[in-house]
Amino acid sequence: MAIVLETSLKLPLFGKGKVRDTYQVGDKLLIIATDRISAFDVVLPTGIPDKGIVLNQISAFWFAKTFHLINNHMIESVESRRALLKYAPGKRPLPDYLFGRSMVVLKAERIPVECVVRGYISGSAWIEYKKYGTINKKKAPAKLKESQELPEPIFTPTTKADAGHDVPLSQKALANLVGSDTARALEEKSIMLYTFARDYAIQRDIIIADTKFEFGYHDRELILIDEVLTPDSSRFWDASEYRPGHSQPSYDKQFVRDWLIASGWNMKAPAPELPSDIVEATAERYRDAYMLLTGRKLKNVFS
Repeated sequence: MAIVLETSLKLPLFGKGKVRDTYQVGDKLLIIATDRISAFDVVLPTGIPDKGIVLNQISAFWFAKTFHLINNHMIESVESRRALLKYAPGKRPLPDYLFGRSMVVLKAERIPVECVVRGYISGSAWIEYKKYGTINKKKAPAKLKESQELPEPIFTPTTKADAGHDVPLSQKALANLVGSDTARALEEKSIMLYTFARDYAIQRDIIIADTKFEFGYHDRELILIDEVLTPDSSRFWDASEYRPGHSQPSYDKQFVRDWLIASGWNMKAPAPELPSDIVEATAERYRDAYMLLTGRKLKNVFS
């Protein structure tokens, strides 16, 4: 199967991210989850088969499952040519590779904040805690171990940077940026969504250690946008292998990061091509995450 790395549609380009491309379709948007993969802020020259399909399908799954908690921007996950024709201007045919990996969504006014919720201490939060005993500059419980579950989920928002690294935001800084009412709503909704997803996922033998949400306004209503609760926006751990006290195997691009570090790459573009065994091992982790969460085997829409 050909790996979709770049898209080129006869539609107005709305935006191009590291792994997703967005086009305008009338007053709506078409978001395409490609098979591109990034690491250390660099897009790699090698794609991961089915990655875009997994991310799109997992997002669609969670958008439907959390609709009772908050409205979201999903109108339809594109699964067929008939679905594409509904939105194609002038009924022009659009390529089959969009099936399964694209979604038609409402156009919302994005809030420039990454709403991170942590249920376990890992990653940058663990690094900060080891140095200062804090998480997001707030005092944290003493004697925590790496990957340990926190007494309760915590909200650690950051800026949404178009380039470079995101910057942590205090509650005051968040309120100054978006207003106190919106800041309060972002925290409440983020923790509510995380708690719901965490409780669901653990029944499927997945620990959601942390995740990030994005929100926007549509017709003055706060809604959930972007991708949601995917291996790219979350840390998914195998509950059966969970052992606090060290880092955990995860359902994401861990194999890619480990290989890149071992390769001696200087973490600057261009990145090296990935070997086939790393590509396939990473693809399998993404497919496994989909199957465990949804209870369904990933349908290869191209076969």
